[in-house]
Amino acid sequence: MARGFKNITVLDISETAIDVCKKRMGEAAGRIQWLVADVTRTELNTSAYDVWHDRAVFHFLTRPERRAAYVRNVARSVKRDGHVIVSTFGPEGPKKCSGLDVVRYDADSLHDQLGARFRLVESSKELHRTPFGTTQQFLYCYCKVE
Repeated sequence: MARGFKNITVLDISETAIDVCKKRMGEAAGRIQWLVADVTRTELNTSAYDVWHDRAVFHFLTRPERRAAYVRNVARSVKRDGHVIVSTFGPEGPKKCSGLDVVRYDADSLHDQLGARFRLVESSKELHRTPFGTTQQFLYCYCKVE
């Protein structure tokens, strides 16, 4: 928002997380569309977004049908030539997070999940330091929607 971006939507499955973010944003929160929903079970508007940014959701989708539903939502809601940035646990990342099973990816396996409509532009790995003092490998993939 500080850089002039508009029509921002934040989606989270947790109403508590949304409420914390709204409070953190103060008055600016009124200029954001807030959605409390499961990204694999909600229907987003067609061609509504120029950019999709997911940090640490996709790796929690351990069932193929949930990953497919997620990809359908991204493919439907991001405009042609839009940008998709997905961050997941990398190949050396943890096998569980917060007691939940996760799926770890390298750039090729994540791109395989997204499919041919998404052109992989760039990927990188990062060692993320958690609030608990541990490190977790993350993979970032940037794709363009074809």
